Amino acid sequence: MPTAAPSPAARIAVVTGASGGIGAAAARQLAAAGYRVVLTARRKDRIEALAEEINAAGHSATAYQLDVTDRAAVDEFATAFRTIGVLVNNAGGALGADPVATGDPADWRTMYETNVIGTLNLTQALLPALDASGDGTVVVVSSTAGHATYEGGAGYVAAKHGAHVLAETLRLEIVGRPVRVIEIAPGMVKTDEFALTRFAGDKEKAEKVYAGVAEPLTADDVADTITWAVTRPSHVNIDLLVVRPRAQASNTKVHRDL
Repeated sequence: MPTAAPSPAARIAVVTGASGGIGAAAARQLAAAGYRVVLTARRKDRIEALAEEINAAGHSATAYQLDVTDRAAVDEFATAFRTIGVLVNNAGGALGADPVATGDPADWRTMYETNVIGTLNLTQALLPALDASGDGTVVVVSSTAGHATYEGGAGYVAAKHGAHVLAETLRLEIVGRPVRVIEIAPGMVKTDEFALTRFAGDKEKAEKVYAGVAEPLTADDVADTITWAVTRPSHVNIDLLVVRPRAQASNTKVHRDL
């Protein structure tokens, strides 16, 4: 089936967490698919550089510094749009891998705020503009952690379960309106920062996550699934797309050549 070009009223795509990894890759691919992308993240220099790169390639991008957990800032950001076509809720991340008995409540709170409340903030603020486009799409980038537990991951698992339930419930609540709700749930993705951030900059711990895995997913792999789902014909909704590398059968079953 051919890729559907975005309609004139739906050509703006807002991508959160666009300063690197999946967010940056999704912004590049959506721009190449014909969307005018709005890049948001806390790191202004990173999204400005990405916007320059996308514009230099002949596409259209704008950078807007934004902390998705700051509701006042999100509401102000939303006033700039009468209509948008796509919202990619990608901002999030993991902190730590401690068991429940010793997990840091501050890390849990931060993960919940970014992965769940941040998604809630952007979705609530931009839903009227998505509605107004007549052909809107909300994408929630969750994780396979939002669908199955694993030891040492309870804080992140809880947050991504929250993101999954948000998407699932929103889909029920707005059925009949011209807005689709898509959830993309990646498994093992190797990016420059995800594991490194999770382990507070400890490179050795970060590398152990991918040890022996020949080909974990890349940010581009996940961005490709996002762009494919978003560009399906308007009547087609990809409710949930789980994507893992071939070497990963589940959150706890991974083939490693060690």
